[in-house]
Amino acid sequence: MDSIAITGGAALSGEIEIGGAKNACLALMPAALLTAEPLTLTNCPRLADIATMRALLESLGCEIAALREGRALAIAAERIANRTAHYDIVRKMRASILVLGPLLAREGAAVVSLPGGCAIGARPVDLHLSGLEKMGATLALREGYVHAEAPGGLKGARIEFPFVSVGATENLMMAATLAKGTTTLCNAAREPEIVDLARCLRAMGAMIDGAGSETITIEGVDGLHGATHRVIADRIELGTYMIAPAIAGGEVELIGGERALARALIGALEAAGATVEDTPRGLRVSRNGGALRPVHIDTAPYPGFPTDLQAQMMSLMTQAEGDSVIHETIFENRFMHVPELARMGADVAVQGGEARVRGRTPLRGAPVMASDLRASAGLILAALAAEGETVVSRVYHLDRGYERLEAKLAACGARIERIRG
Repeated sequence: MDSIAITGGAALSGEIEIGGAKNACLALMPAALLTAEPLTLTNCPRLADIATMRALLESLGCEIAALREGRALAIAAERIANRTAHYDIVRKMRASILVLGPLLAREGAAVVSLPGGCAIGARPVDLHLSGLEKMGATLALREGYVHAEAPGGLKGARIEFPFVSVGATENLMMAATLAKGTTTLCNAAREPEIVDLARCLRAMGAMIDGAGSETITIEGVDGLHGATHRVIADRIELGTYMIAPAIAGGEVELIGGERALARALIGALEAAGATVEDTPRGLRVSRNGGALRPVHIDTAPYPGFPTDLQAQMMSLMTQAEGDSVIHETIFENRFMHVPELARMGADVAVQGGEARVRGRTPLRGAPVMASDLRASAGLILAALAAEGETVVSRVYHLDRGYERLEAKLAACGARIERIRG
């Protein structure tokens, strides 16, 4: 099993190219199930989760060709050979549930295992299922599988989410493109990945209005066609690399970064004392000698502070001059990295959904273990500021969401390497 070794204390200088968004690509790939014509996605990240979704789609009968060294995927679902998404694939990743809506819309039936993934919270699929029921589907849960049927096709409905859910918004938006009549999603997710999916679906012939707002309206059509679509930049990868020079010191330009993708983080970084500037190619983040100031953040659905950057921001706050407070409002188990940070010398007190980070604490290298994808990145960022060597194990979590992280940081002067296990 691979691990990553980091020797802290080196300031960063250079540039990092931001890849395509993992979370956007994981929703775009199942959209190919909605049409018999090929859907080609460009700017795809080469990550473990993308490979898992590819394997799932191929198990359903899709033919997938990797182009441009894997940066583009041509997905053809001319014939759905299998309507069952089996546990042995679905258990690896929660985004697997996103095949349910497209399969049901096109085939009138689907059997999908309840999903697995990172253990950072319950993240139930209730909203996905209740929304499909409102659209006329008949659902049954047997032996860990969702059995869904809509032999007469799905029907448009008004669906009001009791709380914001990115996955449910994506699943129901895809299902609604082939439903009879109009579907209205109220209290819908507003994330850039939702807008990106809607843009792709419109290129395929769907009629969608309001993506990016709280209310999305979809007018069902008889069929969709193929298209070519470029995946947006990954705002979580962008945010992780923006925090890197803030904690390690120095200056890094993020190629392909956009201010609109990271406004909440930019506000927090600037409040903490880092500088963020627009460049012709992206964003530049720097901190050259100035002390970091404490900040208080609350994670929230977009456009609030992303929960997927909470662990990384906590590492930064260990180096601030004073106490910071982080309220985690999305996932109940997303402080599992705290004991590992404590092994490095961090002083963090957790009570319920609140973490109080006491700074500034000197960090020291130590063997630590990643508990999930974003915790992995948070530990690596902390190691950049630590004295001595830190070895982060279980980095298979990291490989689900970051491509060549160690190479990108090393190119900017970080003393970091992967140890093959």
